[in-house]
Amino acid sequence: MGTEPRAFLVAEAGVNHNGSLDTAKRLVDAAAAAGADAVKFQTFRAESLVTRDAPKAAYQKRTTDAAESQFEMIKALELDVPAHEALMAHAAAAGIEFLSTPFDSESLKLLQILGLKTIKVSSGDLTNAPFLLEIARSAERVILSTGMSTLEEVEAALGVLAFGFTARAGEEPGRAAFERAFASETGRAALALRLVVLHCTSEYPAPFDEVNLRAMDTMAEAFGLPVGYSDHTTGIHVAIAAVARGATLIEKHLTLDRSLPGPDHKASLEPGELKAMVAAIRDVERALGDGAKRPTPAELRNRDIARKSLVAAHALAAGEALAIACKRPGTGMSPFDYWRMQSRAARRAYRADEAIDE
Repeated sequence: MGTEPRAFLVAEAGVNHNGSLDTAKRLVDAAAAAGADAVKFQTFRAESLVTRDAPKAAYQKRTTDAAESQFEMIKALELDVPAHEALMAHAAAAGIEFLSTPFDSESLKLLQILGLKTIKVSSGDLTNAPFLLEIARSAERVILSTGMSTLEEVEAALGVLAFGFTARAGEEPGRAAFERAFASETGRAALALRLVVLHCTSEYPAPFDEVNLRAMDTMAEAFGLPVGYSDHTTGIHVAIAAVARGATLIEKHLTLDRSLPGPDHKASLEPGELKAMVAAIRDVERALGDGAKRPTPAELRNRDIARKSLVAAHALAAGEALAIACKRPGTGMSPFDYWRMQSRAARRAYRADEAIDE
């Protein structure tokens, strides 16, 4: 890629394995084959994540058994410790980074034991301050999704993370402490070094008129942090647009087959689509360039052919008033000299279309 900016591309396998380790491995292979930088799963224990009578989201009711509770749905999608170990080994062999989102303390500890340095925080945990603090105290790097939130809620979450990154032993957590950490130079420096904030619309699929990509600009300006985008829209074009707007990280759901049963398949890309998205994003990154307005090497080869010069409008005799036209190629006198030359007498005879060289 040379010096061009390069977004980090995460294929979100999530729970699209439907509880099957073999399917999960195939998702790893698909992500690697598409050129993604990382493949991400979800780590949770149903008992720690939801109550037995927690309702499903509307999109989950549409894509799963409506009679099944959220607890029952989630329980069937758990990955155990051996599955995590197998998937990490499989990802390493495939040459792609393994990531996961923990949803409870026990799951976070498992990912720590397994050696994950980067922890992805789901939008649902943006306001879960105790869990955010645990993550900040244990992770080297954090990816924070901000779906369903206000700017003020994002700032509050950043305060918790800043405190967790920088607090000295014995410092008591709390709202005032989080605000001080966020306002401090050390807190801001730690956030800039260790955090990426993701804009996100938490609906599956997300309606295009609710995406609001300009919120990335708002967060980047407000917090001075790297900003990315977790995309739940259909298709690949919004993720590509996010990179063109400066997203440093893109997360996109991946499935082997959108027709499979499960909560997230319908809002996911199939392998060929993910590959197309990765390729398009890399093209866009090359196309962004460095911002300097100057002719490129390819343009320099075409410039003389496309531009125009001053030529004789018709055959002219020496001493006759110059009759001038502007025609290709652009190897002669600039058309900017048109007004200076048109009042002169020809110093010599010219053929029609001959370059003026007075």
